[in-house]
Amino acid sequence: MSIRARLLAWLLGGVLVIGAVGGWVVYRNALAEADAFFDYHLRQTALILRDEPVEYSLAPRLPANDAAYDFVVQVWTLDGVRVYLSRPHSVLPDITTIGFSSVTTSEGRWRVYGTQALTKVIQVAQPMHVREQQAVDLALKTLRPFALLLPVLAFLIWLAVGGSLEPLRRLTTLIKSRRVDALDPLPDERLPDEVRPLVGALNDLLGRLGAALDRERAFMADAAHELRTPLTALHLQMGMLARAENEAERNEAMEKLSAGVQRAIRLVEQMLSFARQEPRAEPGRVRVALDDIAREIVAELVPLADAKNIDLGISHSQAAFVLGDPDALRTLTRNLVDNAVRYTPSGGRVDVSVENSSGAADHEHSQPQTTSTRAVLKVVDNGPGIPPDERSRVLDRFYRRPGTSPSGSGLGMAIVKAIADTHGATMDLSSGVDGHGLAVSVAFPSA
Repeated sequence: MSIRARLLAWLLGGVLVIGAVGGWVVYRNALAEADAFFDYHLRQTALILRDEPVEYSLAPRLPANDAAYDFVVQVWTLDGVRVYLSRPHSVLPDITTIGFSSVTTSEGRWRVYGTQALTKVIQVAQPMHVREQQAVDLALKTLRPFALLLPVLAFLIWLAVGGSLEPLRRLTTLIKSRRVDALDPLPDERLPDEVRPLVGALNDLLGRLGAALDRERAFMADAAHELRTPLTALHLQMGMLARAENEAERNEAMEKLSAGVQRAIRLVEQMLSFARQEPRAEPGRVRVALDDIAREIVAELVPLADAKNIDLGISHSQAAFVLGDPDALRTLTRNLVDNAVRYTPSGGRVDVSVENSSGAADHEHSQPQTTSTRAVLKVVDNGPGIPPDERSRVLDRFYRRPGTSPSGSGLGMAIVKAIADTHGATMDLSSGVDGHGLAVSVAFPSA
C-alpha cells in the first residue's frame, strides 16, 4: 500500500515494458533491413553467375563474398541435374522456382533466389538464421546504450519519486511529533497542490475538534458549578435528618432530602442528555413522523399535567415527516412540553401542534424566490412567559431567570436548541395566546 512502492513499480515496470516493446520493434526493423540487404546480394550473385560458363571440374568464378553470409550456390541443368555446389550442406533446398522464395528443410528455413540462363538454372540460397542473427546483433548494438542508461534512469526515477513524496514525509513527521492537546492548524506552506486539500481538511477537523473541546470544557466547568449547589444542599439536608429530634422533624427532613435527590437526578439526566448532543454531530438520518412523536410525548406527560390541573393536548395535527434522529426528536419534544407544563400555573393550558407550512426562501439575490415546505412543531402555554429581551438568553445552558419557580437546571431549552441545530431546524420564541405565556416553534426541513 506504499505510494512510493507503487509509483516505483509502475514507473520502472513501464520503462521495462516500453524498453522490451522498443527492442522488439528495433529487432523487427533490423530483420526487415537484413532481409532487404541479403535479398539484394542473393539476386546480384545469381545474376553475375548467369552469364558465367560452367566447368564440371572447376568452380565458376564467384564474386567476392563474406563467408559469414553463408551463401550456397547450386547450378542445375535444364533437365534437373545438379552440376555445381559451392559449399556443401547436409540438407539443401531442391531446385526451386524462378525468383525469390522461402523453402523449409530439416535444417531450417532458407531464402532462395533462382534465375535461368540458356542452358542452366542458377540457384543462390541462404539459411534464414544468418539473417536473424544479423538482426539480433544490429538490435543489440542499437539498444546497448539504452540498456547502459537504464540503471541511471531508474536512479533518477527513484530520486524523483522520493523528492515528490518528501512533503508527505515531513507532514507525517510533524503530525507524529505533535502533543495530544495541540490543535493549532498545520502549516500549508511549500506543499504540493495534491496535498494542500488534505491539510486543509485536517485543519478544518482540528478546528472543529478544538471547538468541541472548548464546549466540553465549558460544559464541565458549568456542570461542576451547577452540581455543587444541589450536592451541598443534600449534605446539609442529611445533617438535618441526623439531628432530627422527633418524628415530625424527621419526616420534614426526609421530604426535603427526597426533593433534593429528585432535583439532583433531574439535573444529572439533563446534563447527560445535553452531553449526548455535543459536539453537534450529524444525526442518523431516517424518516420520522413528527406528529406521531408529538402525540406520544403528550400521552406520556398527561399524568404530570393532570397532577397540576393543566389542560394538555394536541390542538392541531397534520402528517409531517422530517429526516432526523427519532430519539433526539423525542428529547426535544419532551423538553418543550415538560417545560411548558412545569412553568404553567395550576388551571392553565398547554397546546401542542404539528403542521406543514410553506415559506419563501431566497438563497441568491439574483434568483427568484422558491417555496419550501417545513414541518413545524409548536408548543403554546398561558404561563408567565419570558420577556422579549431575555428570550435569547434562555437558550444558553444553565441560564435561569432570577426568581423563576419551580427550580430547575437551566438546561431544558439549551438541549432543545442543540437538537434543533443538529437537524438544521430554526427556533422561534414568541408570546402565547393574547400576549400571555410563551409560544415555542421549531421549524424542520420537511422530508
